[in-house]
Amino acid sequence: MARDTRQRILSFIRDFVAERGYAPTVRDIVKGCHISTTSVVQHHLNRLEKDGQIQRDPQVFRSIRLADRATPDLVDVPLLGTIAAGEPIPVPTADSWTTMPQDILRLTQEMTQGKRHIYALKVKGTSMIDALIDDGDIVLMQATQTANDGDMVAVWLKDRQEVTLKKIYREPGRVILKPANQTMSPIYTDPDNIEIQGKVIWVLRRL
Repeated sequence: MARDTRQRILSFIRDFVAERGYAPTVRDIVKGCHISTTSVVQHHLNRLEKDGQIQRDPQVFRSIRLADRATPDLVDVPLLGTIAAGEPIPVPTADSWTTMPQDILRLTQEMTQGKRHIYALKVKGTSMIDALIDDGDIVLMQATQTANDGDMVAVWLKDRQEVTLKKIYREPGRVILKPANQTMSPIYTDPDNIEIQGKVIWVLRRL
């Protein structure tokens, strides 16, 4: 029975990585393999690691690797906090983002697209749901201060001292920050009131 469970976990990890390009969390495995608790999954992962079938780095988020697969080039990306996809919420400053990550994500070069200055934020809210970004998802951001109309960006609103995730559009004399949710209204603001902090290049979707 225990051996069957471990084989089911291995198959789930293999399929998860093949579909998404990154490793599952323990909670992903609990849900995907219909196992009762995280402690049971941890027990089986420890045994799989001891048997040489997987490798893990306890300091890195989503670090499970199958020992029988070639290891792709991996990039460590800092998870810097939470961003609102809804009403804006306060976030740490850019300086604290780079020095105090909440976690580290080990991701493939495909996901970071070979770009530099990549960071990750966890999404709070559902204003981008029509763009397939839901509450609890993680967005990979390329740090930049410029963006084209229609780009999905993290925007600092100076008057509110808050940041939000929206699509950006420009009209004479104003900027429109549009949600991807028909039930929510856009934010209209002065061009001098915003500071672009990054644009979305990839989405890690939660199960």
